Amino acid sequence: MKIGILGCMAERLKTELLEREKLVDVLAGPDAYRDLPRLLTVADGGQQASNVLLSLEETYADIMPVHHTTHGNSAFVSIMRGCDNMCTYCIVPFTRGRERSRPISSILEEVRMLSDQGVKEVTLLGQNVNSYRDASEHQLCSSGATRLSEGFQTVYRRKEGGLRFSDLLDRVSRIDPDMRVRFTSPHPKDFPDEVIHLIAERGNICTQIHLPAQSGSSKVLKAMRRGYTREAYLDLVQNIRRIVPEVSLSSDFISGFCGETEEDHLQTLSLIREVGYNVGFLFAYSMRKKTQAYHRLEDDVPAEVKQRRLQECITVFRERATRVNAALVGSKQLVLVEGESKRSANDLSGRTDGNTKVIFPKEEVAVQSAESNRAPISAGDYVLVEILSANSQSLRGRALSHSSLRETVKNYDEHVSSNTTMTETGP
Repeated sequence: MKIGILGCMAERLKTELLEREKLVDVLAGPDAYRDLPRLLTVADGGQQASNVLLSLEETYADIMPVHHTTHGNSAFVSIMRGCDNMCTYCIVPFTRGRERSRPISSILEEVRMLSDQGVKEVTLLGQNVNSYRDASEHQLCSSGATRLSEGFQTVYRRKEGGLRFSDLLDRVSRIDPDMRVRFTSPHPKDFPDEVIHLIAERGNICTQIHLPAQSGSSKVLKAMRRGYTREAYLDLVQNIRRIVPEVSLSSDFISGFCGETEEDHLQTLSLIREVGYNVGFLFAYSMRKKTQAYHRLEDDVPAEVKQRRLQECITVFRERATRVNAALVGSKQLVLVEGESKRSANDLSGRTDGNTKVIFPKEEVAVQSAESNRAPISAGDYVLVEILSANSQSLRGRALSHSSLRETVKNYDEHVSSNTTMTETGP
């Protein structure tokens, strides 16, 4: 038996792992998968084998992944690797390397394959999807780089030319009108209006955006090298909600970053209240070796203060998320069914377009269908659910009927058109 460690953890801990004799046989970094046959051959000869070199080109575009999901109705599609942003707290640029994008043709091929397999939802993955840039199709390259919004800046020189994330999102959304398209994570500093307008226009691009703030204090954001102020972030939120009024927002927050004062913490609490997220990922700061913060800043917030601030952020987030979700009570939501609820065998669960979990009784497993009088609900089905109650984590409701993404979008467009006509011709 041979023991190996693969991925970014192997790159980050390579020195410690190699110094311990025979702790592992094979050490392969995130860009060394092609070298595995050689590494295993070396290990078979009784030597430690290691390759943790990071590539400036490797995207694995010609390696089609095999997707294994519990119910086969959703899948993640990687569109890029690495990151150039160099946020002071983040180790990704040092463990996954510099940013490089997978060719659009390869991504579209994978999404088409998933559509043919019956997958109903794909999530496009990248450390910063908004800086996606495919320069492989030179004849289609645009003349310049995507413009940064006012109040945002970047630490690196932006590259010109290439197909951008809006081009990719446009093409992916056209493959299957009945397949939901999500993406994560976008960096707030380069969120182009083209992407926001696409979300508003395409019925199968989910109206849910992950917008990681990290802090509500401009001083802390500067120390983090995030490239924006509190005010610029709030302006972006306002712009998104102007273009996509029904948008659901999620975010990341770090409590107790280097130099964070109590006033900085209070500004974060106020940002959470002001924006009103429906999903949040909140953490106490933990310094990582190799990062800019490790070399230049002092981890000076006591652990107990970090935990207290984190709990206060969680409390405020849950209070605000409860209000955001409560606004959906009484509405009808299109839910993509994921399967049986983890907490109760008597319930089914799924997610709305806004990525909020919905739970409804399993006993209502047969609902009205356009094709037949009664039809069972299965994982991968789109079901129209009436929302009856809500908390900060999820919604509860009852299933009304089977539906489809195309049907729901058509009904929504007709409703909007009807209301517009009445407004224009009314007294």
